Amino acid sequence: MLFFIFGFVTWLNGSLIPFLRILCELNEFQALFVTFAFYIAYTVMALPMSMILRRTGYRDGMAIGLGIMAMASLVFIPAAQLGSYPVFLLALFGLGAGLTILQTASNPYVVRVGPAESAATRIAVMGIINKSAGVLAPLVFTALVFSGLADFNSQAIASLDESTRSARLDEVANRLVMPYIYMAGLLFLLVGLVKYSRLPEIEEEEVMETAGQYTGVWQFPQVVLGALALFAYIGVEVIAGDTIGLYGEELGLSNFSSLTSYTMVFMVFGYVLGIVCIPRWISQQQALVGSAVAGGLCVLGVIFGSQETSALATGLWGWTGFPVVPNSVFFVALMGLAHALVWPTIWPLALSGVGKFTAQASALLIMGIAGGAVIPLIFGKLAALSGTVIAGYWIALPCYLFILFYALKGHKLKTWPCSTRPPDGDKGVRR
Repeated sequence: MLFFIFGFVTWLNGSLIPFLRILCELNEFQALFVTFAFYIAYTVMALPMSMILRRTGYRDGMAIGLGIMAMASLVFIPAAQLGSYPVFLLALFGLGAGLTILQTASNPYVVRVGPAESAATRIAVMGIINKSAGVLAPLVFTALVFSGLADFNSQAIASLDESTRSARLDEVANRLVMPYIYMAGLLFLLVGLVKYSRLPEIEEEEVMETAGQYTGVWQFPQVVLGALALFAYIGVEVIAGDTIGLYGEELGLSNFSSLTSYTMVFMVFGYVLGIVCIPRWISQQQALVGSAVAGGLCVLGVIFGSQETSALATGLWGWTGFPVVPNSVFFVALMGLAHALVWPTIWPLALSGVGKFTAQASALLIMGIAGGAVIPLIFGKLAALSGTVIAGYWIALPCYLFILFYALKGHKLKTWPCSTRPPDGDKGVRR
């Protein structure tokens, strides 16, 4: 249930971005402050939330996170009535803050609740639930907000006179009120459900520490580099899920508000592959290598693929019931399949052997989610400067290359190259 909530709230952004771009009359760079406000909360709030977790435990911490999200959902009501973009951003920051404590608690919980070698499989199961919600969120948003709206796009709104445009925008903005009231009510209900559930508290594993070697989480290279890899990954995940609607609208596709569902469907396929293959046929590290390589190839497909509908897209979507999309848009969606296993594989690799520093390590990894704030802004700037959304996808290529470095070498580093190693005779003590 928690991972479904993560997905539903997070992937609503893909529909909100083109919606708010039209509603608040923004350019691509301004519209992507939606992702900045949402994901920067993870960086700002991660360490404070980890301190809360140490006091409350994982279960009560999850309940607190849900309560924060419920209150933030109610902020969308005045934002819609005022038509104020800054108030929308404040509400999104609140949702991100609540999700921060939920993510900080739930991801290490899933890693520690079973054997380490199958941790990626468990996270992949959670990912299927998360991304299934991501498939539904744009469809629900479209049904509740866009139902009955004809010609609601930038060009149509710009063609109206001032008074008609203002009335039209007010009418559409008010459609946001009821969906977020429903969301707030559901979140408050979940607060009680989690608070009084029988979810067990997990015990941290012991860690073998060389005397004086580990005094903080920053001394674990696999954690620090893992946070940077997650920074890169979340950036490309958000680009694949949240900019596909912008790209579709630029190409004149009528179904641009629901295109995020395409990316989420592919991510679900990727998680299913992870459950089937890890660790039976491939290791967590091999899955991460394959994800990075496939992601880079998809970026090249986006940039150099056709912007016209052709046989490739027709053959893929013809049997699914999805509307056909141009090949270039298809490759944006396919990025979801390529990098689906990055999140499930980085977590167990990064948390291996950190023991009592698990809460701090989890908070640091969660701070990597700030990539979803920064990298899409760079995407938006590239798109705004070039005058076309497709130029922004170049930023995804170096991100996949860093993930490849972490898969091949970064996760194996247990001490920093410049650190002073203890004498060979010092075997360490168990703390």
